[in-house]
Amino acid sequence: MPQSQGAKPYDLEERTFQFAKRVRAFVKSLPRTVCNLEDVPQLVRASGSIGANYIEANESLGKKDFGMRIKISRKEAKETCYWLRLLDTGQESAVKTERDYLMQESAELMKIFGAIVRKTE
Repeated sequence: MPQSQGAKPYDLEERTFQFAKRVRAFVKSLPRTVCNLEDVPQLVRASGSIGANYIEANESLGKKDFGMRIKISRKEAKETCYWLRLLDTGQESAVKTERDYLMQESAELMKIFGAIVRKTE
């Protein structure tokens, strides 16, 4: 069943994948400033690492490995939010709106991974 335009996937692997793709599309709209040229690669790496570590957690070797990978996913979501805050969005309100959305999504992902950590400890 296709999801509505604003709906977020229930599948966390898919949600983190879509988030990383959306970050990649977003950075293409940013002004090419010296700071953005330094910060964007960090943002792209951190945003992709959220889902990559979640996939690793699902293939973990045990409970301890699972917990560590989930904590890394949470850490990468927090780092993603940090890099998003640092970006120069220029004067375009649509770019600022998208950054706000991505910051909210990274905060939600942090909360989700935090809840998983609490339930598994």
